[in-house]
Amino acid sequence: MARRALPKIDPRIDLSRHLSELSALGERFDPAAWFGRSAPLEVEVGSGKGLFLVRAASERPDHDFVGVELAKQYARTCGAKLAKAGLTNALMISGDGVRFSDEFLADDSVAAFHVYFPDPWWKARHRKRRVLNRRLLQAIESKLVVGGRLHFWTDVQEYFESTLELIPRVTTLLDGPHPVAEPQSTHDLDYRTHFERRTRLAELPVYRAEFVRLPGQVVRPLPADGHDDEADDSDARDSGDEPTGVDASEA
Repeated sequence: MARRALPKIDPRIDLSRHLSELSALGERFDPAAWFGRSAPLEVEVGSGKGLFLVRAASERPDHDFVGVELAKQYARTCGAKLAKAGLTNALMISGDGVRFSDEFLADDSVAAFHVYFPDPWWKARHRKRRVLNRRLLQAIESKLVVGGRLHFWTDVQEYFESTLELIPRVTTLLDGPHPVAEPQSTHDLDYRTHFERRTRLAELPVYRAEFVRLPGQVVRPLPADGHDDEADDSDARDSGDEPTGVDASEA
């Protein structure tokens, strides 16, 4: 399917409070300093065009939201949508979502992580590029507060099943998977992401799961065979201008 061109961004829109480069954050991201308050923080890895981020921030003004997107044009588009909507509780970061989650967030500081329709990297030799790798999953485990949740949706059954197998191998405090019922849509944009909309309108399945952070000390399990799992090579990230967490044509 041909990709739709992204809309042009009005140059008059001030993006300074809604878009930041990862490199501009310093050594750590301080959500209280950025948003000017202390509130539950939710992070979306791979925000694409920003449908989830805009809707979630609008519907839950008592929470703060951060989206991270590797593709700069998509990050700018999402930041512009946040600014145009006047959302003071949401920020778009242009950069690597795995690195942001692992290096820039404090432990026990995030109420929820969201990963929707990540690139499946179909070829076996490319699967080490999948965003849901050991580094990200262990970062999620460390950064979530007790009771915090990981939301994972995909339309690729193999990716879904392999991720559900990977999580208990590389983490010890993520309880799940907990089933997620398919939500009812009441209008044309009543979907979590654009990609969910396209998938469901095509009457194709969406695989959904939630994991809950348990209390306790994080313990890093060793691989049973002494080697890293196939999807664990987090250094093999895609360097092109493609969204890391969503389909480039829709999300």
